Amino acid sequence: MNKILLVGAGPMAVEYAKVLQSLAIEFDVIGRGEASAKTFFEKTNKTVITVPSPLERAEGEAFSAKYDAAIVAVSMEQLANATLKLLVNNFKKILVEKPAGMNSSEIQQVSKLANEKKAEVLIAYNRRFYASTLAAEKMIKEDGGATSMHFEFTEWSHVIEPLQKAKGVKENWFFGNSTHVVDLAFALGGMPKEMTSYKNGLISWHPNGAAFAGAGITDKDVLFSYNANWNAPGRWSVEWMTNKHRFILKPLEKLQLQKIGSVAVEEVAIDDKLDKDFKPGLFLQTQSFLQNDFSRFINIHQQAENALLYDKMMK
Repeated sequence: MNKILLVGAGPMAVEYAKVLQSLAIEFDVIGRGEASAKTFFEKTNKTVITVPSPLERAEGEAFSAKYDAAIVAVSMEQLANATLKLLVNNFKKILVEKPAGMNSSEIQQVSKLANEKKAEVLIAYNRRFYASTLAAEKMIKEDGGATSMHFEFTEWSHVIEPLQKAKGVKENWFFGNSTHVVDLAFALGGMPKEMTSYKNGLISWHPNGAAFAGAGITDKDVLFSYNANWNAPGRWSVEWMTNKHRFILKPLEKLQLQKIGSVAVEEVAIDDKLDKDFKPGLFLQTQSFLQNDFSRFINIHQQAENALLYDKMMK
């Protein structure tokens, strides 16, 4: 295997570096800021290539030929731009942090160029790779599949409001953060074929509402409902119901179940060592990407379709 190119030198890039180092994968790092490069080196002992970036020079195949793949781990407002530059430089295998763009328009743009370049661009929703998710999926299949599900993506508005973020990040917080939950629910329960959505309330930093609810049916004939109230107490959670059990991820890192005929909720023992040694889900996600096992990923074209669904949930 040739090198991997890691684009970004912030906290998420540090987490990817830890995984790559544990897998003994050679990689280069491109970053923009001297401060983040210094912190990255302190945490990983890896030097960051800063300006002038080879991506900015658009060196094309002479540059991309040095690498088997690229991982994009920049901040949300830079995701689409960084991925587009990789595509212009003829990278054919890219893992980009969720949601791959600030909004559906940016994601559509990346999808279009990836199609033109015949490149594989995959979205890094690491919660698909949690030990809790894998265990729940296995047990749901053993039960004959889910018949219904419910999920909540409440965000803590009082915590988010004072955060200093680039323009557009907080305004698109659902895309950048809440879709972790939505993607996970639909990954196991199927994508909606019918859905009705509602919203109301106001938040100063989020123009698309404060409280959200909806329901529908997926292409697996799973009935679903969701809710979130960013001005009220709550937390992320997903529940899938079968004819035998209710499987509960609340928090998402833990799996609990309720047996039919019982009100008791039991925690399920899972092997989550990798989720404790590394950022949860990241080791298996990165390993799967490097080994060309894309079965648990969605690609940029699927994300472009999902983005239209997310627009409906918010608008």
